[in-house]
This record gives sequence, structure tokens and C-alpha cells, in this order.
Amino acid sequence: MSDTIREVLDVHGKLTVSVWDLGDEDDLYDRGLTSHACVNVMLELEDSYDIEFPDRLLRKSTFQSVSGMRAALQELGVTTDG
Repeated sequence: MSDTIREVLDVHGKLTVSVWDLGDEDDLYDRGLTSHACVNVMLELEDSYDIEFPDRLLRKSTFQSVSGMRAALQELGVTTDG
């Protein structure tokens, strides 16, 4: 799943650095993730995993790092590989 998250970030995150060089805990907002790009990432993750993020997970910290997104997806029952 981490690779899928990174693939989505690579296409939709518009980061200032390569997503493949980031650690799972790195702050994506410090690396150029904007609120607009974050929405695109969220929508693509929903499509990729056929899920919908509930309101309680629609907060900055959910999308602040790869590990945050992974944890949210796991909470929603998505099987992870990382």
C-alpha cells in the first residue's frame, strides 16, 4: 500500500521533491503539498481503494505523511503491505 500511496502522491501531490526520496514520517506539507493537492490525493486514494474517508479523518494530520495516510487506510479496513 505504501507504494500505491506514493504513486498517488507522485501524480497528484505536486511535491517539490521526489516522493520516492521521502521517509514515511516526513511532513508532506513542508515538501510542497497544498490543500488543493491534498484534496486531489484524497480523492485518488478513495478511487484507488474504493473507500470514502469519513469526516473524522478529514484533517490535516491524516494527509501530513505517508504513515498518516497508511494508518487512516488501515482504520478503514484496507489491507496494507507496509
